[in-house]
Amino acid sequence: MIVIVCPGQGSQKPGFLSPWLESADARAKLAELSDAAGLDLAKHGTESDAETIKDTAVAQPLIVAAGVLALDALEQAEVVSRSGGIAGHSVGEITAAAGAGVLSHHDAMAFVSERATAMAEAAAAVPTGMSAVLGGDPLDVVSAAERLGLQAANYNGGGQIVVAGELPALARLADEPPAKARVMPLKVAGAFHTRYMRPAQEFLAARADAFEAADPKLRLWTNNDGSVVDNGERFRDLLVAQVASPVRWDLCMEAFVAAGVTGVIEVAPAGALIGLARRGLKGVPTLAVNTPDDIESAVEMINAA
Repeated sequence: MIVIVCPGQGSQKPGFLSPWLESADARAKLAELSDAAGLDLAKHGTESDAETIKDTAVAQPLIVAAGVLALDALEQAEVVSRSGGIAGHSVGEITAAAGAGVLSHHDAMAFVSERATAMAEAAAAVPTGMSAVLGGDPLDVVSAAERLGLQAANYNGGGQIVVAGELPALARLADEPPAKARVMPLKVAGAFHTRYMRPAQEFLAARADAFEAADPKLRLWTNNDGSVVDNGERFRDLLVAQVASPVRWDLCMEAFVAAGVTGVIEVAPAGALIGLARRGLKGVPTLAVNTPDDIESAVEMINAA
């Protein structure tokens, strides 16, 4: 069983959309997605520098748009429909919702644009950030973070937990890391998936009904607890809740194993989730779909499954 996964914020790089836009169909599709998001995604995906695309209000729509382009290509190659399911990490859950048919492409882009703006505004209220804690005992890591007023924001599996909160506390954690762990600051604008994002969560909750949700046409896992969600409206509500609650990617990977995963395909901008899979799903083949040239390899993987 092949699982398709969709990455979250921080996976984007300058110029990463250029290979996709060699196709006239992809350029036309991206123009539609740009209109829905209210951003020039072609420019941001080909010309904008790293600092520009790090901006939450740009990064999140750009990542979802890239994933939608890749999923379109995989669907045309009959990879998506033959897969065993789909999941996304953080904002990648919106990509997954589009791939599973829960949200239309237009609504996925409109939703992520509102999410990104609301989260950027929440992040601007208090100087906060996030750090990856690599290694150490998970209970010790969470305990050490909480003693400093930090929260575990991403349980990524494979020995990685991302903690978030105010910058002085993150600096102290880096100076005094938990036993057998090291702390790596992340280049993000705020403490996503924590209490600091509650204003954004409340804003999206008030807007959720504007986005029509259909039941998924593919098996769809949630970051909430790694379970499969078969009701579109519930998944949309979980998209709202996850803005201020932890990402449980560790539980998603455990669910993949329980479902009999035999391969993982990550859509553009791919790399981060494959890295986690190599540590958390040891021995399971992985494939990054970062350019249209990778589609053939995805077909070969699905044919061999």
